[in-house]
Amino acid sequence: MANIQILVGTTSGNTEFLADHAADLLKQQSFDVELHYEPNLSAIDQTQPWLIFIASHGAGDYADSMLDFHQQLLDSSGLKAFPYTVIAIGESCYDTYCAAGRDIDQRLDNLGANRFSDRLEIDMLQDDPEIMVENQISFWIEKLRSYTQK
Repeated sequence: MANIQILVGTTSGNTEFLADHAADLLKQQSFDVELHYEPNLSAIDQTQPWLIFIASHGAGDYADSMLDFHQQLLDSSGLKAFPYTVIAIGESCYDTYCAAGRDIDQRLDNLGANRFSDRLEIDMLQDDPEIMVENQISFWIEKLRSYTQK
């Protein structure tokens, strides 16, 4: 079974907790999971699917743990065509709600990665993040199995 790469961009730790929860759910379905709490583009397998959990910080900025990764993406001219999806976390009271997640989603698409699922946006003011992820996980698993069995 292939490794699922989970990238985590967090400031307060809520997004890390959510990514860890998703990793546990994937492991229960026999997936191998590799977590990247401070992602480095050169260290992440671009032949395996990525789940990107990213919180927007401040005025829609990337969380501190993903600032270097963001710069690496800006400096990149292209990526392999690996499957990915973005789980964007924010608070809808801000004009920049989920801006970092929207940005990384667009950047990965522009660099040649293949979005396998629409971006999931989680509003920390209204949504239960764990339930939101649990509601998506069976769909993601179906898609991930199709990629990992190729």
